[in-house]
Amino acid sequence: MSAQYIYDTAPLGSLIRYSNGEPRPPERFRRKLAAWNNDNGTGRLVERYPGQVADNYRSPAHFMLHLATYGTQGVIVMTVRRAYSVDSPLNFESVDTPKPGQVRVLTTFRDKDELRHLAADMASAEAWMRDNPYSGMRAEIVTGADLAVPSSELRRAA
Repeated sequence: MSAQYIYDTAPLGSLIRYSNGEPRPPERFRRKLAAWNNDNGTGRLVERYPGQVADNYRSPAHFMLHLATYGTQGVIVMTVRRAYSVDSPLNFESVDTPKPGQVRVLTTFRDKDELRHLAADMASAEAWMRDNPYSGMRAEIVTGADLAVPSSELRRAA
């Protein structure tokens, strides 16, 4: 399915697979494999940005996927996130959506929500919020109404 469809329908916290449609090269072709890995992977939907139009500048709408977090002994050293434009030529698929009862930990900046953590329940979310202070954090319980398009329908639309 298209990036535009993911932008429009996938709820924050969804696990999104992206692909360029090419087969994975063998391990022995390290450069080709590195290039393939750049265009094929899975990430969690954490932000959406609306498009912007100015006099001499146009930015299409895009969304941000959280790809990985690196660290040791509870200290995060680096977070890898990547933005994808709704015009992206890659193929996208919703692999998993948040389940009702899970809790999103969100922050808001310039009227845009950003997912900081997806917890199994409110107690886990509150514990995470104590350990990871961000300004303006709030917890939001995922309900069935949040999941406007079920993941099975997202997969069939491709």
